[in-house]
Amino acid sequence: MRTDPIDNGGLFVGRRPGTRPIKYRSLPQYGSPARQRADRLLAALILGAVVFICLLFWGPLPIAWMWVGSHVQDWTDSPILGIVSSFLGLLANLLVALMAMRRLDILWILVRRAGGFDQREGMIGRVFAACAAVGTVLFFSWLMVFAGPDPLAPLR
Repeated sequence: MRTDPIDNGGLFVGRRPGTRPIKYRSLPQYGSPARQRADRLLAALILGAVVFICLLFWGPLPIAWMWVGSHVQDWTDSPILGIVSSFLGLLANLLVALMAMRRLDILWILVRRAGGFDQREGMIGRVFAACAAVGTVLFFSWLMVFAGPDPLAPLR
């Protein structure tokens, strides 16, 4: 194997160890059609949970942590402590939610395979991109319609 830099002119031009494509020994044995339908339904429910968690990033979680930060500010009479507690709480909450989404995505891949699909990659990237696109459109719509600049402000 040519992975030693001395053998190839100092450049790592070959494939890194452990990155060979996965090859299955034989085709997996699938369950009965009823079991496959149940697995497909479970996969849809798991994907729905991933979408739900991702949608929480676009409103409920930031609002909840701003509420917590306002209470911390009231209790301590320190706006900085309220802002810091909101920021750190939201950051920790988002990291935990991303870890949960990743675990659900891996579970979704396994359940899809059990349902009869040759599923090799997850949906977390697509779900996150779609939620980000929808969240961005909804946020800018809200900003321009309800909270945006007042078109009559220069006339007053």
